[in-house]
Amino acid sequence: MRYWHRSTSLFFMATLTLTMSCAAHDPEDDDRAAIGQVVNNSIGWALTKDLTLLYSSLAQDSAFFIFHPDSASTVVGWHEFELLTEVWLNPAFTATRFEVKDLRINLSRSGTVAWYSALLDDFAEWEGEPVGWENVRWTGVLEKRDGRWLITQMHFSFSVEQIRAEVQETQREG
Repeated sequence: MRYWHRSTSLFFMATLTLTMSCAAHDPEDDDRAAIGQVVNNSIGWALTKDLTLLYSSLAQDSAFFIFHPDSASTVVGWHEFELLTEVWLNPAFTATRFEVKDLRINLSRSGTVAWYSALLDDFAEWEGEPVGWENVRWTGVLEKRDGRWLITQMHFSFSVEQIRAEVQETQREG
């Protein structure tokens, strides 16, 4: 009889613990994890040139928008973005590594819109020569469409201090 009592108590305690942990689960945590994965995929795809992964991370419509640090490469609309991807698919381009640092994700009250900010290191080679960004500021907006988070816009920029330091280094070298 005692054995039955102990196993019943253990079963009850395990059920209660499982119920409490499920009740404490915040669905926003799942959204934040999914958003973090989309953000990483939108850059990490280049390591293997997995265009399907890239395209599955982005909203493929005319409102899609990217501000790059130089005004010459602002992207407006999906068609313009598709043309830009041809550069990254060029055999002269090889992504070497990336790191998304200090990623912050915020969700709207409706749970259908999110925005993020991060610092990004994104390095590659072009015809064997190193190229890339270090500590570029990266922000973006995502929308939840049909249960999937998609990036609708991004903005990359460098801090004024970083630009000044690079200019001074170039002047010292030249």
